[in-house]
Amino acid sequence: MPHNHDPAMLAKAETLVEALPYLQRYAGQTFVVKYGGHAMGDPDLAHDFAEDVVLLKAVGINPVVVHGGGPQIGAMLKKLGVESKFVDGLRVTDKATAEVAEMVLSGAINKEIVRWIAGAGGKAIGISGKDGGLVTASKVQRTTKDPGSNIEQVVDLGFVGEPKTVDTSVIKTISDAGMIPVIAPIAVGEDGETYNINADTMAGAIAAALGAARLFLLTDVAGVLNKDKQLLTDLRPADIEKLQQDGTISGGMIPKLETCIHAVEAGCEAAVVLDGRVPHAMLLEIFTSRGAGTLIRA
Repeated sequence: MPHNHDPAMLAKAETLVEALPYLQRYAGQTFVVKYGGHAMGDPDLAHDFAEDVVLLKAVGINPVVVHGGGPQIGAMLKKLGVESKFVDGLRVTDKATAEVAEMVLSGAINKEIVRWIAGAGGKAIGISGKDGGLVTASKVQRTTKDPGSNIEQVVDLGFVGEPKTVDTSVIKTISDAGMIPVIAPIAVGEDGETYNINADTMAGAIAAALGAARLFLLTDVAGVLNKDKQLLTDLRPADIEKLQQDGTISGGMIPKLETCIHAVEAGCEAAVVLDGRVPHAMLLEIFTSRGAGTLIRA
């Protein structure tokens, strides 16, 4: 006599089966996840994120987490009474600011993420670009147009760097030991100084150096939207250029997409801009045919 199966249980089994081809495709591959924004400040979302990362590790994928912390740095600077100067919306990082940034990123936030992952049953190790010679930074060169004369002027953003070289051996060591690396975007320059690096840029450089199967940028938006606010699920660099020219994409999305393009052109298989405010967005993107964000390939 046939058993009456609970439809909810059956749906669960079907979901697992739907994930099978993706599990097979990604086993042994590396995923780099840039974690930041709203998802980081919300305890429920942080818990979901940690579960996702632990699940990836459990099914044989190697997750590598890179995190930001702009709002938290801003809050700590305020608390300590350190004045911030901005040029074109970019924070100028003097010596005092750089010290606070390292304290917040490598100290507070980094260990908090390690703790969440431990709480979800995983083992994480928190490092920064300094550890094991992971990243060597070079000073960022920026220019701004003088509004009066329209002449380009070099802006000194202080101790703001970008990744010059990446040595992934420390990441491989951690991953091979069954642990999850959690990386703060701080690195030493060739001049021996400490530089603060944009977390998206750091994640992109690490994804390229690792030849990652995926780079995930978790953001506070649904992904890349067209003029009618529909999600664009698949983009190539040429499409992005068009969307930028007609103003469909603007503001903070532009540097994110530039990071994605750099990463996929330098060895990362594909990059995804994903809404970090959606519970388990990463799992939906990876293990279902529908996807949940905007995928960028070379």
